Amino acid sequence: VTNVDGDQPDEHATLMAQFALAAVEAARHTPVREGDDEMGFVRIRAGFHTGPVVADVVGTHNLQYCLFGDTVNTASRMESTSEAMRVQCSSVAASKLQLAGPAIPLTVRGRIAVKGKGTMTTFWVGEGPPVTRVCSDSMLEIGDAVVL
Repeated sequence: VTNVDGDQPDEHATLMAQFALAAVEAARHTPVREGDDEMGFVRIRAGFHTGPVVADVVGTHNLQYCLFGDTVNTASRMESTSEAMRVQCSSVAASKLQLAGPAIPLTVRGRIAVKGKGTMTTFWVGEGPPVTRVCSDSMLEIGDAVVL
């Protein structure tokens, strides 16, 4: 979650993508057991979505800051339907990434079944040739360069 107390800067999707890619890269170099590389390295999956949320402090004895809303649920689904060592985002987040500029490539993953959401078009972040334009959740154009 970024800038929950004010308007989001135009580059918030880029910041989320950079963070997720950095987390995957850090996991790639983090051994499961310190000093024993034969155990392998940590494998994580990451995903994100962008949109409005409602935030509040809940509880009476053990206060917790919580976020609520469809955006939170969709972001959670982007993580849970991602694959190990990859970053997945929704078409809404992909559109925001493109508006910020072509610095982070996107590859169409395709339409996948997402619990509670139906079928959604999702994207791999930081991989392969970029998507030319994210028009809507059902219409995609693929190409070698980003055109806005």
